[in-house]
Amino acid sequence: MKNYVDGIRLIKGGEMDNNELNTDVVLGSKVSAVFCYLGGFITGIIFFGISKNSYVRYHAMQSTLYAIFVIIFWFLLFNLSVQLNFFYITWIINLGLIVVWIVLMVKAYSGEKYKLPYLGKLAEKYVK
Repeated sequence: MKNYVDGIRLIKGGEMDNNELNTDVVLGSKVSAVFCYLGGFITGIIFFGISKNSYVRYHAMQSTLYAIFVIIFWFLLFNLSVQLNFFYITWIINLGLIVVWIVLMVKAYSGEKYKLPYLGKLAEKYVK
């Protein structure tokens, strides 16, 4: 019979079985999904690699794709704002990107599989 303590499987002698360590069991799938978004593409890649839960893997991939999109978008926006001198508009756009990021974390914690228009479909393809 397997023994479990705090979500980690123990083997004979009470030692932790490293092969069975699963972040979804320890953290819970909703919290793991939120952590996917907290560190951008870095935590997205980490959770995509170590998680076996399709819900967490979906949010990990969507987080990675969104972070890459934001980095490319910020680079282009910064170059345009320097050339065209519209810094105030860039602040509003940056605020909108941050609001989307926060909404993604709230939706992940609430258990909703929220899809961004293009990135959500692309993330589902990678999860399957």
